[in-house]
Amino acid sequence: MTALTAFADPAPAQRLERAAAALTAHGFTAEILDDAAAARTRVRDLIPEGASVFTGASETLRLSGIDADINTGGRYRAIKPRVLAMDRVSGADDIRRLLAGPDVIVGSVAALTETGSLVIASGSGSQLPGYAGGAARAIWVVGAQKVVPDLDTALRRVEDHCLPLESARTQEVHGWPSAVNRLLVLNAEHHPGRGTVLLLREAIGF
Repeated sequence: MTALTAFADPAPAQRLERAAAALTAHGFTAEILDDAAAARTRVRDLIPEGASVFTGASETLRLSGIDADINTGGRYRAIKPRVLAMDRVSGADDIRRLLAGPDVIVGSVAALTETGSLVIASGSGSQLPGYAGGAARAIWVVGAQKVVPDLDTALRRVEDHCLPLESARTQEVHGWPSAVNRLLVLNAEHHPGRGTVLLLREAIGF
């Protein structure tokens, strides 16, 4: 079995439960859900209408419909469409502030360890301030294939599995490959209840 194949296989129930228990012990709220449809419903329940919401770039959010719900649904003050409409030069400071401190940030991770660490890789870093603490609340939707035993395996997953897939996507969409320019590891949540991980029993995303 290749690393690519292994990293695409959903983890069994016992590993999901270990990861959820570790997250809970570290101050995160962890919920195990059946599938992306359940996560889509749960995200809607968790975010109050009218909240300012930023979605990190994520195949998981795109494939589940969560990205469209937030950015085109009209229920929230969606930050991404607002930022895309702003001038990148004259509005640079406003863009930076909007991205760094939303009411809620929603995204995914590159890996989740069974010891309760979230590993997030980024090319631009735009979503990292919100994830790290800038957003009042953070929600991560995590497919079962992203659960790995430990941090060493998580970093291998980033390099061997996620990066090639993300590079292919950015090459097609933007005309250039991606890179792991920034890496964020969240080992615990300083403010219990701020961070919610919706851990799915199915594989979705990279």
